Amino acid sequence: MAAVKGGLEAAGSGDVTELTVSGAILDAGKTAFLTLALSVPIVALRTEQNMQNQLVLQSRWGLVALLVVAAFVLRLTWLLHRMPAYRAPVRLLSSFVLAGMITLPFAATYVAGGMDNLLTYGVAAAGAVLLTFVGRFLAGRSGQMQVASAALDPKLVAWGGLALMVLYPWIALALTGQGGSIKWIDNFGIQIMIYIMLGWGLNIVVGLAGLLDLGYVAFYAVGAYSYALLSTQIIPEMFPSLVNWAFWICLPLAGILAAFWGIILGFPVLRLRGDYLAIVTLAFGEIIRLVLINWIDVTQGYAGISSIPRPTFFGLPFNASDDGFAAFFGIEPSPLYRTIFLFYVILGLALLTNFVTIRMRKLPVGRAWEALREDEIACRSLGINTTNTKLTAFAIGAGFGGFAGSFFAARQGFISPESFTFMESAVIVAIVVLGGMGSQIGVAIAAVAMIGGTEILREMEVLKSVFGNDFDPTQYRMLIFGIAMVWLMIWKPRGLISTREPSIVLKESKSISGSLVKEGHG
Repeated sequence: MAAVKGGLEAAGSGDVTELTVSGAILDAGKTAFLTLALSVPIVALRTEQNMQNQLVLQSRWGLVALLVVAAFVLRLTWLLHRMPAYRAPVRLLSSFVLAGMITLPFAATYVAGGMDNLLTYGVAAAGAVLLTFVGRFLAGRSGQMQVASAALDPKLVAWGGLALMVLYPWIALALTGQGGSIKWIDNFGIQIMIYIMLGWGLNIVVGLAGLLDLGYVAFYAVGAYSYALLSTQIIPEMFPSLVNWAFWICLPLAGILAAFWGIILGFPVLRLRGDYLAIVTLAFGEIIRLVLINWIDVTQGYAGISSIPRPTFFGLPFNASDDGFAAFFGIEPSPLYRTIFLFYVILGLALLTNFVTIRMRKLPVGRAWEALREDEIACRSLGINTTNTKLTAFAIGAGFGGFAGSFFAARQGFISPESFTFMESAVIVAIVVLGGMGSQIGVAIAAVAMIGGTEILREMEVLKSVFGNDFDPTQYRMLIFGIAMVWLMIWKPRGLISTREPSIVLKESKSISGSLVKEGHG
């Protein structure tokens, strides 16, 4: 019992030396038993209707066993990590395990596709293991924090990420071929970039201005429906010669309309803060969704709007016609061209969002956002017009949400109110909070982890051989994300990238509220 007590005390304290391996194992066993007790009524047994419309009891003991083993291993790893003698081996082992988890979907895909792809998988797995191990080694060496800081310099990470995103379509094409690359570029690359752009747009409101907005999906919906209605009804009827330019004409209009609705939302919440602001913005998002459902004459209600024109290459459609993209450049028609073009369009929109945000942080309005975030009363006492400050934050953030919504409608070709539920707002807010409010790089990393993780779960066909063909890994994504968010909030309560660089600095470096301030002439 003493050993177990020592294990329990270790979980809430710093480094411990009196805890033994046997005590850690006993404590991990207790955690596994508790997991088993909770999993039996919740996970193991499930009722379903058979073909005769009768309720039958289905068991999922394999999943329960997986959860119990995972709880035991994670608890034991956490306790051993708190023991200085075992910290280095645990970090090394966790690096390999993390790299294996990252490459497991690729392994399942390549093995299912044929043995010829095992070499490609081996190279990807080795690279993931090497990068994960090097990163954990540099970050874990207390005597080499300067080396780690140089290796993880934000500018270096940003330029490296940009280079990777620019080359991503061609990397996917080289690894998976023309047939498989469309899926990885569209479902993985484009989907992630949409949420990166949404996260950066919401980061202006939540991260910089400190205004908790739980209805951001409303501006996403306004942009999507603005483009859908303009491109399917107004432009074909009034300007039929501009049909091929509909996307480029409607894109700025959708952003302007979304920004206008951002100002409309901003006025009623000028005097609200904290929980009250969150409730009102949540209600605004639900109001927009209900309007889309019930205004059937305009939005078609639940039926949605279909046959939305796809983006063109500056007037050249991606089809097999004589005036299409392929005919103009003298190449064979392929749907791959449209997919790659869409990827670079959303990449350009996301980079525009990032560029505008960074530049505005250095302007007086950006400094007013940060002052409003830190203390609204002090902000008023300094003579800053908080009304204009809040409205500009809502308008600019909503405008970028409108851009993303119009691109979403053009990419899908069909939209309905079901695409703009509160869960979308929750995911975007989670991306901003987990990445680190105010951090552009952190938001991008969180979007890759959350949205990319969902798509990776879809590729884990290997799990169906263990739990049966009716097992769908994606239905557990919210459970996985919930566990990950709880763990991250314990490990990094300020987000992945918690360091916020101020807009104005003075002469020397200081540490203020956990943020490193490099002072020099601003």
